[in-house]
Amino acid sequence: MQIVLFYHSLASDWNHGNAHFLRGTVKELLKRGHDVKVYEPENGWSLSNLVRDYGKAKSREYKEYYPTLDASFYDPEAPDFDGMLSGVDLVIVHEWNRHELVKTIGEKKNEYGYKLMFHDTHHRAVSDPESLAEYDFSNYDGALVFGEVIKNIYQREKWINHVWKWHEAADADLFAPQPATNKEGDLVWIGNWGDDERTEELMEFLIRPVKELGLKAKVYGVRYPEEALTALKDAGIEYGGWLPNYKVPEVFARYKVTVHVPRRHYVELLPGIPTIRPFEAMSCGIPLISSPWRDVEGLFTEGEDYLTARDGNEMKRQLQKVLLDEELAKRLSENGRQTILANHTCTHRVNELEEIVKELGIDSTLIYPLQINSLGI
Repeated sequence: MQIVLFYHSLASDWNHGNAHFLRGTVKELLKRGHDVKVYEPENGWSLSNLVRDYGKAKSREYKEYYPTLDASFYDPEAPDFDGMLSGVDLVIVHEWNRHELVKTIGEKKNEYGYKLMFHDTHHRAVSDPESLAEYDFSNYDGALVFGEVIKNIYQREKWINHVWKWHEAADADLFAPQPATNKEGDLVWIGNWGDDERTEELMEFLIRPVKELGLKAKVYGVRYPEEALTALKDAGIEYGGWLPNYKVPEVFARYKVTVHVPRRHYVELLPGIPTIRPFEAMSCGIPLISSPWRDVEGLFTEGEDYLTARDGNEMKRQLQKVLLDEELAKRLSENGRQTILANHTCTHRVNELEEIVKELGIDSTLIYPLQINSLGI
């Protein structure tokens, strides 16, 4: 297939979690013989912040880890739609795009003849439904959404006629257990502070337990306000700033345990959607302890793939258990990795995408180009 993707950024994962899944998915599509172009706006918010803080050279470093990937840029004020859309079979537009771009690509569909899908990996369906309702989806063939609860909202609101659940997943080749190494500390947490969406939770499930247990810990991420940095310092937690996502596996390998602290929207309004961080942690084989969230879709097995802590005191107990019990830590590590390999890799998600586009009516010779070529057809 000739596939065109309009996303916020392939080049930058600075406060941009969708780049994680996007990179792994595009890599898998390219492996299968598809021609894939990923377009992102020039001077996009995430990439601009990355370049401002770390320089242009750092914005190209992702290619050392993903040599087959290459971001393409367009002028958001004057997009060359003819150049981007001619001869394309499938177009996917991510939700982090301007309303007018979403509308215009829909209007161009009949002119260029592609199948068109919207991809939603955010909580706006519950946190800002008015914004989603303003999108013009009238020419879209369907939507890919990252959880059952989001799918139900789309169907209830009748935003798009056909909706498929498409969870994020790990690039299990890159996010894999690293060779044994000496541990630098007990606990590492990788995540952005955000917009006060989990401040209380981070204090209860991360900062206070580390302080009270006297653990050697390090935190990576961006957009930490002064009060957050002060709290980390008071707890004796080292702050590492932005960590490129492709370096996460080597960092996980240097610590004994990590935690997952979902944002409030995912706990209260979006049960069953864990975001990509737990997928990547389990794929790397680091034991994971989570603050409460409801795995209503049965993606993982609580107590086997990961542990849960109902409050800060239980988080302390769970951390002590994992740090003191090598057999428990090993079991969590192995079970988590096996669950990812069995169900939640980018290979699985591209398999699902192929079945979805088949339902859209795209010819099998385009969906499975390498298989067709091997048959000499």
